[in-house]
Amino acid sequence: MKKSLVALAFGTLGLGMAEFGMMSILSAVATGLDLSISKAGHFVSAYAIGVCIGALALVFLSRGKGLKTLLIALMALMCLGNIMAVFAPNYEFMILARFISGLPHGGYFGVAGIVAKKLAAPGKQVEAVAIMISGMTIANLLGIPIASYVTHIVSWHMLFALVALWGLVTIYVIRKWVPVMEPSKATDFKSQFQFLKKPLPWLLLATIMFANGGLFCWYSYINPIMVDTAGFKFYEMPGIMMIAGLGMVLGNYISGKLSIYISPVKLTAAMIALMSFASVLMIFMAPFSYVALFLMFLGVFGLFGVSGPEQYLIIETSPGGEILGASSAQVAFNLGNALGAWFGGIPMIMGFGVQYSAVPGVLLTFCGFISIYFFGKKFILRESAPLTQG
Repeated sequence: MKKSLVALAFGTLGLGMAEFGMMSILSAVATGLDLSISKAGHFVSAYAIGVCIGALALVFLSRGKGLKTLLIALMALMCLGNIMAVFAPNYEFMILARFISGLPHGGYFGVAGIVAKKLAAPGKQVEAVAIMISGMTIANLLGIPIASYVTHIVSWHMLFALVALWGLVTIYVIRKWVPVMEPSKATDFKSQFQFLKKPLPWLLLATIMFANGGLFCWYSYINPIMVDTAGFKFYEMPGIMMIAGLGMVLGNYISGKLSIYISPVKLTAAMIALMSFASVLMIFMAPFSYVALFLMFLGVFGLFGVSGPEQYLIIETSPGGEILGASSAQVAFNLGNALGAWFGGIPMIMGFGVQYSAVPGVLLTFCGFISIYFFGKKFILRESAPLTQG
């Protein structure tokens, strides 16, 4: 494995801890800042808003900048946001810190995806992108549980201090291991939006939002599903979340290996089908403890198994605006997250059990499957067009 790809994964590990770590310490942050849980939840939303705005802002700021320079600048911004969170004295300052922490998220995934694709050997581009994304999965498997443990025995500030420290380490390895790369070809502002005039990127972004949102309909409520419905003890949740992290790691790794033999479109469709399968069965099988645990594993396996091929495809279908395209994939992912949590809550408002949050999830993953079907038809036509013309 190339050290340069490992350096890129260092960055996604830090971003994964910054994004998902807040959910694991939300109660401690709320107590520390004297807030209600619902108000502390705004810190999760502030990060997501930062992701969306940061992706667009990068289009303005990336013109003429080398890719390695952009990676270092984005990591420095991540460090700044998390250092601010360490010293946040109140709600308003913490909202600002979380917003700044989210700004580099989508941009980093976008730039790092382009770099990974450039560094990859022929035929292994999807695998290279999967290696870059692997940091996010390792964050869920090891980084967040370790940081949460340290947080609960020391202070909630420790999570953000560890992320900031990891960001500095990432800047060092990027400087040492990632080669200097020229700026992307498109430096004219308008030209970076030209790819959005075609249906392919929109179909793919819809796939990401709907399919991933479908999984998040019930994964957003995995704690009450596992404790209240499946019957696990509350103190078993850290172990359960590590199993989820293992599913993410394996999904991303195995998908990367399969990409050598299976087209990214078919691989995306297969992973969405797996998420849909897990969602359907969760509705009926959640009361059976170990079946529910296995279905959670399958669901997150598909969630991160689909990330590599989707990130590769969005770069392929956004010529001239690769940074915006790749960044927008993270925006779609975060919108899917928010959409899924909202739709997943509707059955509970109607009086159904928490496992029925998977019902709208099935519908959303089906919409994602339809989107990738039409994307695949148009993508195949695009790929074969030069041959037809010749």
